[in-house]
Amino acid sequence: MPGRLLLVATPIGNLDDLSPRAARALADADLVACEDTRHTGRLLFHLGLRKSMVSLHEHNERTRLPRLLELLEQGRTVAVASDAGTPLLSDPGFPLVRAALAAGHRVEAIPGPSALLVGLVASGLPPYPFTFAGFPPPKAGRRRSFYRGLAALPHTLVLFESPHRLLASLADARAELGDRPAALGRELTKLHEEMLYGRLSELEVELAGRTALPGEFVLVVAGAGSRDPAAPDPRAPALEGNRPTRARRRAGR
Repeated sequence: MPGRLLLVATPIGNLDDLSPRAARALADADLVACEDTRHTGRLLFHLGLRKSMVSLHEHNERTRLPRLLELLEQGRTVAVASDAGTPLLSDPGFPLVRAALAAGHRVEAIPGPSALLVGLVASGLPPYPFTFAGFPPPKAGRRRSFYRGLAALPHTLVLFESPHRLLASLADARAELGDRPAALGRELTKLHEEMLYGRLSELEVELAGRTALPGEFVLVVAGAGSRDPAAPDPRAPALEGNRPTRARRRAGR
């Protein structure tokens, strides 16, 4: 029997978002490969599961392949879980999926939480077509080139960004893309979830006035030549164009 590789989407903050199917997939797995065994260990403890785990992250992904493929060759079930969200989307797993498919093993994706989709559908910007670009490069020069390469795309852009680079990244995005309408999600599905709406420059001003920027961020930016959401549109509510609007939702854990 060929092995099974399960790509298990895990909560991005709210544990209630873990699906029954995802819980069953973790229970069925002979081994759970995850970014941080401590983080996933807490999720397994919450589910009442005791499982063998192995770390799988950007620094060891290639070296882990032989062992994981060997287990699949034995007909075992291997689950891959990110710290939060759907595996492979700016998270480990892609080389393993390619290798497993090439070896004839079964790959199943267990759908569930995804920060990029939560941010996209809450952004008020056209939900499709969209381009997910992952994390911008950490260094300024490469980051400017990164945004420059996206400037001509007519698609809505979805990106992740870390707290300590967010303001610099917003400034680079505005310099290369123009002062486009955007939305910024912070701590999505968590207790202090927040969505900010406005142009890139307005988001910069709003965040520059804060003493700290805790949390994980999803940035959604209008595509090139897209219709300004601040203009009247009978199909959708307008965004305020003169200042960033703010929406917070408390979410139980």
